Amino acid sequence: MSISAGEKLRLVLRRRGMTIAQLAERMNTSRQNISNKLARDNFTEQELRALCDALDCDCDITFTLRDSGEQI
Repeated sequence: MSISAGEKLRLVLRRRGMTIAQLAERMNTSRQNISNKLARDNFTEQELRALCDALDCDCDITFTLRDSGEQI
């Protein structure tokens, strides 16, 4: 069972000892905006990368073709 991007971000926040408000401040956005995105689990790749920059972590997005194992 996999966990959603929003759940993963919440885990990173906990490990960093940060609140959503602190993350929002680092990203120059509102707490409500971050909370809404976490609740909907609706992030663009660009938003995920910006979140990771603010959380000082890497974001690895890979597509693996099941038939060949090729990673894109």
